[in-house]
Amino acid sequence: MLRELLAKSAVSPRKPKLAPPVGGAAWRTLPGAERLIAAGDEALRSAGTPPALPLSLWLAYTERGDRTAYETPYFARRSTLCTLVMAECAADSGRYLPAIADYVWAICEESAWQLPAHNVYVRDTPALPLPDCSSPVIDLFAAETGALLALTHTLLGRRLDAYAPGLSRRLRAQVRRRVLRPYLREHFWWMADTDDPKDRPVCNWTSWCTQNVLLAAAALLPGRALGPYVEKAAAGLDSFLAEYGPDGCCDEGAQYYGHAALTLYNALELLCRIVPGALEPVWQEPKLRNMAEYIVHMHVAGPWYLNFADCSPLAGRRGAREYLFAKRVGSEPLRALAALDMAASVRGEDAGRNPADNAGGISLYERVQTAFAQAEMLAEADRRKGLSVPAAPDIWYPSVGVLSVRRGAYALGAKAGCNADSHNHNDTGSVILYKDGLPLLIDVGVESYTAKTFSDRRYEIWTMQSSWHNLPEFAPDGGAWQQLPGQAARAERVQVDPDLGGMSMDIAAAYGPQGAVPGLGYYRRRVRLEPSGLRLMDETDFPGVVALSLMSAEKPAIEGNTIRFGTLGQAAVTGGSRIIWEAVPIRDERLRATWPETLYRTRVYFTGAVRIDVR
Repeated sequence: MLRELLAKSAVSPRKPKLAPPVGGAAWRTLPGAERLIAAGDEALRSAGTPPALPLSLWLAYTERGDRTAYETPYFARRSTLCTLVMAECAADSGRYLPAIADYVWAICEESAWQLPAHNVYVRDTPALPLPDCSSPVIDLFAAETGALLALTHTLLGRRLDAYAPGLSRRLRAQVRRRVLRPYLREHFWWMADTDDPKDRPVCNWTSWCTQNVLLAAAALLPGRALGPYVEKAAAGLDSFLAEYGPDGCCDEGAQYYGHAALTLYNALELLCRIVPGALEPVWQEPKLRNMAEYIVHMHVAGPWYLNFADCSPLAGRRGAREYLFAKRVGSEPLRALAALDMAASVRGEDAGRNPADNAGGISLYERVQTAFAQAEMLAEADRRKGLSVPAAPDIWYPSVGVLSVRRGAYALGAKAGCNADSHNHNDTGSVILYKDGLPLLIDVGVESYTAKTFSDRRYEIWTMQSSWHNLPEFAPDGGAWQQLPGQAARAERVQVDPDLGGMSMDIAAAYGPQGAVPGLGYYRRRVRLEPSGLRLMDETDFPGVVALSLMSAEKPAIEGNTIRFGTLGQAAVTGGSRIIWEAVPIRDERLRATWPETLYRTRVYFTGAVRIDVR
């Protein structure tokens, strides 16, 4: 798509404007400048010097698989630098320059910009023990670091040189050496600019890295040098777009929408500025609008989202990128959601928590976008004052097998795809249910990433296993058969109701090929949402006992054949032989950013068939 449009165009690349000049009227009159300055003052008080990144922290990953030890100070350096740069741009006082220079110097001094977990040259191979400084790896955060430093140079390069002569030259040299040169000279799998099957499937790395390399190139290079970056970026983004279905569903889940569809938006917007007019038809593509609006269909209420894969149900508030994307593709629901979320955040009305995500807040470009879109977004929110976000219609995403339904007080998410999604959990056939905007039957999400998370031991992690989703386990007191990963582990004979209110499927294949679970030929699941609640009906020819798990944040109480989930809701069980529940302590920091200290698994034991009516 993009390469075809470029081939038809005779436009020469131009250097785009990335931000208003510091000291100009745009910054002097910027609404919200006082908040940026206050944040900078707090950063000077609490993080005036860059946190250390000694070798021992890198080795914590190499030796123990601990990602947090290195990543926490790594991301803190970049987030603080963003905060200080925005404060200096808003204040134009010079008082933040010494700290900014310290952070720029410290980042330039790092032996490597890639994370220890990403220190590889070949996809899906073990991370190398130490970085090779002579052969830089461009991973997500090397590219992000390059964009951060390059935009810092665009905004404050002359001021930094006045404070520390030669610093901006060092900054430019490091970005060129670590990002810009290897992007053109080397091949990393995420570039997706070849037909090598080893580079497939692509994921958010392609759009995310491409966006940031384009930012770094546009910030540091003259327009005449941008042609090769445009061509390579177009090839990679074409591959990224091609692997999305026409429906625009993100198989990585709601939390990764920001790293996938939104980085695609920024990459496309940058390309449109570099080659004006050449790529404008892309915004009329239905797939692009569907990709933009995916997040609206996953949104339940307030901060809560339907979450599959490695996602938290608190997938983050929507912001400037969503708003700008919505304007580009003409999406009124996304525009409204983004504006109202921005207003809630800025005006202190936001009671929702965001997930623990170290990568958040390290994009200086996104901060600039937010600062200069905020006034328009708040005006949009004021125009909608007293109005709710336009309700998302029910939707079926056949490309991934996700159904999103709303009826009365209830919202349902159901998955009928396969276990080969990016960031997959073995959760084919699982359901998520909200009542009155609150989670009733939940998907737990994912713990903090470790070396195991993206290794061949991934499914040893409990949150990845089907038994900790709203799914059956066969012979729970014996074989304890669970779902398997992979393309073949899928839902079959999927039928979606004409009104999109429910669906049926057979999920036996998700537990392995015929004979993998002795005696299992079929496991038919039927889900239907009505204004009165959810009906879930399961039927199987498995000859033994099945335990159906129901995960909740509300403490269950068993009263005969009724399960009460706190005061939020209850489930009537028909056909169960035994019902038990267990407390699940939550100690992981990432999960605790979303859930209370205890979650619960209720298990309904049955043979042959069971029906559960949730109200």
